[in-house]
Amino acid sequence: MSKNKLKYPLEQVLEIKKRRVAAAEKILKEKQDILEQEKKKLKQYQDAYQEVVDHHKDKLEQLREALDEGSPAHKIEQMRMYIKEVKNKMYEEKRKVERQEKQVEKAQKAVDEAKVILKERRLEVDKLHTHKEEWTAVEIKELSRLEAKELDEVGSLVFLSNKRKENQEQKKRMKGKNHGR
Repeated sequence: MSKNKLKYPLEQVLEIKKRRVAAAEKILKEKQDILEQEKKKLKQYQDAYQEVVDHHKDKLEQLREALDEGSPAHKIEQMRMYIKEVKNKMYEEKRKVERQEKQVEKAQKAVDEAKVILKERRLEVDKLHTHKEEWTAVEIKELSRLEAKELDEVGSLVFLSNKRKENQEQKKRMKGKNHGR
């Protein structure tokens, strides 16, 4: 019997495990896509925050220059009020960055968990493949042993049959010699 005719008893289990690996790979890909989206959002928030920080620095520099030049009090007060608004905007943008950093961390954790699950599922499939190979080797050895035993039995039967025929022919010859006297 050949290796192809052997039916592995856990073949259905192996197929289910393979499907679970494929599903885990798909989930990992989805989680990685989400992580990339969250990182892009974070970059956008960081850029917006940096823009506000730069604008705040520019306005503070303008205020210093206005104070050095001795600008009118109402103009300086206007500049201070505007800087206060920019500072509030800066804090708001910073909070957005911090919230988004938490979202990135959460997405990264989901990716890490999906990788662990995928690794476990692949390990299960690898174990079953190893078991299948070992099982197949044992089955082939057993089939070879059975085939050899059957061949021995057939050989013995053929030998005994030939021996019997020889004995019968020898008896006939002996009878023929005895009758011929």
